[in-house]
Amino acid sequence: MTEFEQQLQKQIEDLEIKQAFQEHTIEELNDAVTAQQRTIDRMNTQIAFLVTKLRSMEPANIAGMDEETPPPHY
Repeated sequence: MTEFEQQLQKQIEDLEIKQAFQEHTIEELNDAVTAQQRTIDRMNTQIAFLVTKLRSMEPANIAGMDEETPPPHY
């Protein structure tokens, strides 16, 4: 093998190593994004449930600020 062929072989090996590292990194990033999406979906479901619960609640027996009579010292 000539020196040029050896250099070319080394460059090919380096590129293959980089490509394998990039594939691994992409898989890790994909796993992280997938986990985040599951968390977001779960939180959206919880928020929808809370909104439904809040809307179905009966109003409290406490009068609103506009309905309150002023205190006697006014």
